[in-house]
Amino acid sequence: MALFKRKAAGRPGEWFYCLEHRTVEEGPECPAKDRMGPYASRSEAEHAMETARERNVRWENDPRWSEGAVPVPRRRSTGR
Repeated sequence: MALFKRKAAGRPGEWFYCLEHRTVEEGPECPAKDRMGPYASRSEAEHAMETARERNVRWENDPRWSEGAVPVPRRRSTGR
C-alpha cells in the first residue's frame, strides 16, 4: 500500500474529459491515462470525443500519412 497518493496537478479553469467515467471535470481528478485535455472551456471538453473523431478522420485521409506517401521536406531555419 502506498503511503502517499499523488494528486493530479491542475488549475481552476482547465477542463478535462474523463474517458473512464465519460464525464467532464474541472481540474484533473482522474489519472492522466484516463483523460483528455486540458481544454479552455467546459464546452470544448464536452465535445472532446467528437473533436478526436474529426481529427482522426482528417489524419486517416491525409496523403502525407497514407502508405506510399512521399515525405514532406522540412524547411530549414534561417536563424531569424
